[in-house]
Amino acid sequence: MIGADGAADAQAAAQAAAWARFESVLAELVAELPCLRQPVADDAGACPLQGPVARRMWAACVPLRAEAAGFITPMAAVAGAVAQELIACYQRPGISRAWVNNGGDIALHLAPGASARVGLFADLDRFDAAAASRTAEGSLRTDAGFTVRADDPVRGVATSGWRGRSQSRGIADAVTVLAASAAMADAAATVIANAVDVDDARIQRQPANALRDDSDLGERLVTVAVPPLPAALVEQALQRGLACARRLQAQGLVHAALLVCQGSLARLPAVSALESPPALVQ
Repeated sequence: MIGADGAADAQAAAQAAAWARFESVLAELVAELPCLRQPVADDAGACPLQGPVARRMWAACVPLRAEAAGFITPMAAVAGAVAQELIACYQRPGISRAWVNNGGDIALHLAPGASARVGLFADLDRFDAAAASRTAEGSLRTDAGFTVRADDPVRGVATSGWRGRSQSRGIADAVTVLAASAAMADAAATVIANAVDVDDARIQRQPANALRDDSDLGERLVTVAVPPLPAALVEQALQRGLACARRLQAQGLVHAALLVCQGSLARLPAVSALESPPALVQ
């Protein structure tokens, strides 16, 4: 989903450029897919990839390798990297702001003085498309929202968790990350969501390649079901994820993060723009 504000001629030119770029970007990624599914190597000095989006994916994952316990593939940044490639088409005179939302991973363009409000829907298990369409506004009621302004060091917002389309090794319902780029936000959200975890026999996990034979995670276990857990375990999981987020923030890789697990919320102090805490948080 792409949206833009600005002069009509500038919007038309940007849209045409974005469509032309999108027509080739997927083929470029497929051509390098075997390499994109390989983990970033110990010696990450030379990028083995050729395409600009593929190289952006790799670059976003390299500094996260230690937090990912030595295993992260460029695929952790694919959605954000594609969104970032397309938002470049809107970075032109006449466009005051634009956003590319690639399945929840968002790249932003904000001209001086512009801002964008981003909504947070914390638990996909509660999502009811029919109910959303019946609201007076015809839109989804989010749990919370925050505003990104042009003078903020944020141009990417991404969310990861075990309930989403991507596989996760943790139990977070949603980890939303704000970062300088959409590729970095995407990869960091993946790593932090993996860190929101506890050892409990009631949590169901399966090998990633048993669920999706082309998974870049191979036989590594991913979460498939999480029962209601005691509050102490939920808090423990959130604190593990928050510690990971703080380390990434200290390295300048993450600006802010919101972590949600079973109705509880943790956040980095930088998320001062959160307009309201999620309604589900007790």
